[in-house]
Amino acid sequence: MTRRVGVMVGRVLLYVLLWAGLVLLVAATGIRFLWGEISVNQMILNLVSVETDGGGGPLVWMGILGLGVLPVLITVGIALWQHSRRNRRLHRDEGIRRPPWVTRTVSTALVATVVLGGTTAFSSAVGMGDYIKAANSEYDLGRYHVEPVVTGDEQKRNLVLIYLESGEATLADGQLFEKDAFASLKDATQESDGWQSIDDLQQYRGGGWTMAGLVSTQCGIPLKGGAPTASSDSLNDLGDDVATYLGGTTCLGDVLAEHGYTSTFLGGANASFAAKETFLRDHGYSEVKDLAHWRAAGEPATSFRSDWGLSDQRLLAHARDEIDALHADAEATGTPFNLSILTLDTHEPVHVHDYCPVDTANELTSVFSCSMTEVAGFVDHMEEKGYLDDTAVVIMGDHLKHMNANDQFHEQLDHHPNRTIFNRLWIPGSTVDGSNGALRAGGDQLNLYPTLLEAAGLTLKDRQAGLGVSAFAPEIPAGSAQAMDPGPYAELLDSRSADFYAEAWTDTEPVP
Repeated sequence: MTRRVGVMVGRVLLYVLLWAGLVLLVAATGIRFLWGEISVNQMILNLVSVETDGGGGPLVWMGILGLGVLPVLITVGIALWQHSRRNRRLHRDEGIRRPPWVTRTVSTALVATVVLGGTTAFSSAVGMGDYIKAANSEYDLGRYHVEPVVTGDEQKRNLVLIYLESGEATLADGQLFEKDAFASLKDATQESDGWQSIDDLQQYRGGGWTMAGLVSTQCGIPLKGGAPTASSDSLNDLGDDVATYLGGTTCLGDVLAEHGYTSTFLGGANASFAAKETFLRDHGYSEVKDLAHWRAAGEPATSFRSDWGLSDQRLLAHARDEIDALHADAEATGTPFNLSILTLDTHEPVHVHDYCPVDTANELTSVFSCSMTEVAGFVDHMEEKGYLDDTAVVIMGDHLKHMNANDQFHEQLDHHPNRTIFNRLWIPGSTVDGSNGALRAGGDQLNLYPTLLEAAGLTLKDRQAGLGVSAFAPEIPAGSAQAMDPGPYAELLDSRSADFYAEAWTDTEPVP
C-alpha cells in the first residue's frame, strides 16, 4: 500500500510539474511573439488590472486560453494517454513488459526537460536574471529623489501634453524606412517657427511600455517596485479596479493642482487597463475621457478598433472641441489647464482605419504617418485659434517601438546604434526663465518631469524633480542622479530600492 501511494504521489507531482513547465513555455512564447523582451515590473504592473474590452481584449483572451486552458488540456491528454497505456500493458504477456523503472525514468526526464526549458525561456523573456540581480544592488533611489519645490508661479501658462503611442524618432529616418512617418508632424512643428526638441532623448533604462512612459515623465521615477492597492479582495478577476496608484509620490498633476490647474486626459482605449485611470485621478486629473466616454457620446462602431478603442482621427477631433472649451474657460476664469492626450492608432497589432490610405508595403509605416498627420492637424488648430500665444505644448513618444518576434522592422532597428524618442516642445516666447532658449541634449524620460513643470511656467528650486533635471537647465547640479556616470546610473535605475518604493506605493489619502 505504501508503495502504491508513493507511486500515485509521484505521478501527480510529475503532472503538476509538467503543467507548470507548459504554462511557462507558452507564456514565454507569447511574450516573445507579441512584445519581444519585457521586464518583470512590466509584467506585474500590467497584469494587475487587465481589460477584455478596450485593453487589448483579443490578447487578453489569447492569454486566458494559452495559459489557463491549453496547458491543462495537454497535461490531461498526456495523463489519459499514459493511463490507457498502463491498462493495455496489464493485458499483455508479462514476459514482454518493460521494467517499470525504465518508463518512469523516461517520463521523469521528459517532464524535467519541459520544466527546465519553460523556466529558462520564461526567465529570459521577462529579464528575471536582471530582476534578481537588482535585489542586491547597493544603490537606492531614495538618496537621489528630489521632491519638487515650486518657488514661483507668476508666469504659469496652459499646458498641452501629447503622448504618441510607440513614438520612436528612428521611424522618421526616410533612408531606413519607406518614408518619414513623422513628416507631417515635423512640418507643423518647425524649428524656424519656434518649436524645439531635446536631441537624443532616451527611453529610461527599464522602461518600454505606456504606463512606464506616463510615470517616468510625470513623476520622474522608474515604474517598478510594487503594485496598486486592490479595491477588491482579489486581483485575479479580469477588470478589477485598484484603489490607489503611487499614492505616496508627488507627480505632475499634483503640483499643477496645487497651483490652480485643471487637468483633463483624453485617450482612445479603456483607461482602466493597467490602472491608468487610477493613476491619473490619484494625481490631479479631474477628467478622464476614454473608450466608455466616446461610446456614450455616440461615436459609431466604425470609429473604433475592436481590440483597443477610438481612432486617432476621432480622438483628435474631440481634442479640438476639448481645448476650445478649456481655453475659453481659462480666459473667462483665469484658471490654467493641462490637457493630456494619448494616441492609439500606432499600437500593435497593426490596424488600418478607413481614413488612412496605405501607400507603403509595410502597413504600419502608413499607420504611423496617418496618426502623425492627425496630431499635426491638432497643432495647426491650436495655432489657428491663437492658443499657442499662452499655451505650452509638449509632444513626445511614450516609449520606443516594441520589437516582437515577427516584427517587420527587425532589419532597421535590431542593430540600430541609437534608438531615441520623438519629441517637440513649444514655449510661448521660446524661452523659459533662466534659460538661453536651448534645450540640453541627451538624458532620458525621467528628465521630462521637471521640464514639463518649467514648460508650464513654474519656477523650480534647483530645477529638479524626481530623478530628473529640467532640459531647460544648461548645467546638471552636482549630486543629482543625472550627474552620475553611465554605469552607476544604470545600476541606480535597476535597483529594487525596496524602502523607497514601499513609501511610493503607500496610499497617503485613502479612498473612502
